[in-house]
Amino acid sequence: MNISEPMTQTRLIPSLDAIAENYDAVLCDLWGCYHDGLKPYADAVEALRRYRARGGIVILLTNAPRPPASVKRFLDAMGAPEDSYDAIMSSGGACQRAVASGDYGQRFHYVGPERDRHMLADIGFEDTPAEEADAILCTGFEDDTRQVPADYDPQIANWRAHGVRLLCANPDIVVDRGHERLWCAGAIAQRYADAGGEVVWFGKPHRPTYEQSFSLLAEVAGREVAPGKVLGIGDGVFTDVKGALDFGIDALFVSGGLAAAEVGDDPEHPDPKRLADWLASTGQSPQFAIGRLR
Repeated sequence: MNISEPMTQTRLIPSLDAIAENYDAVLCDLWGCYHDGLKPYADAVEALRRYRARGGIVILLTNAPRPPASVKRFLDAMGAPEDSYDAIMSSGGACQRAVASGDYGQRFHYVGPERDRHMLADIGFEDTPAEEADAILCTGFEDDTRQVPADYDPQIANWRAHGVRLLCANPDIVVDRGHERLWCAGAIAQRYADAGGEVVWFGKPHRPTYEQSFSLLAEVAGREVAPGKVLGIGDGVFTDVKGALDFGIDALFVSGGLAAAEVGDDPEHPDPKRLADWLASTGQSPQFAIGRLR
């Protein structure tokens, strides 16, 4: 019996090893699953190493608002071992390709931290005033340690007045860096959408990201991999879990990430009833759950 057949409830598993043999590949989230923004989770790294040792393929699928090469440099800097994954797919890379395509115009206004301004410069574009832009490229908050979404209301009103589209390079609303919770580009984009603005989303849970991930997976594997043999892993119930389920692949929810406070006092070991009740409240039903990836 294929373990990816519909299940009536989420199965809490002790480790990835418990289900590894059922999947040829995993699409694994980064923040909250593989690392905490400062350093890799040792147990997660070892779990993915074991999975690869038995022949599995690991694609790191992240909503980071920068290209895969930049994500790799970030991972290298924190000491993430290269033998724990095969390839990287990022929402920022998908967004950058869209900008380069010309489908959204030739003039872009950049919104985000200085460190990601290369998203335009790398492909030959300069920052354009919002009033003259064909689209907004948003990678996040200029200062995610001090700003809140409401700080962008004056800019949002200006963008709305000019009817400019916003390209969101990271649909996450928040992310945890160590013990600090930070706002992401998705919070600005959602506020713009709520104000009536047009938003083009890149990353999980949106289908194009999974289509691109499967293309990358086929390159790595040297063959097409059936959706039923792929597992999505992540701590975002409305990004990682929803994206996987909407695309037709199984999901392993890492409850000790963004939802840790909702499901118990120990991020490593969620309370089964609180986990079940909280998942029911979200309307999402991942096939599996685990406290921390291990």
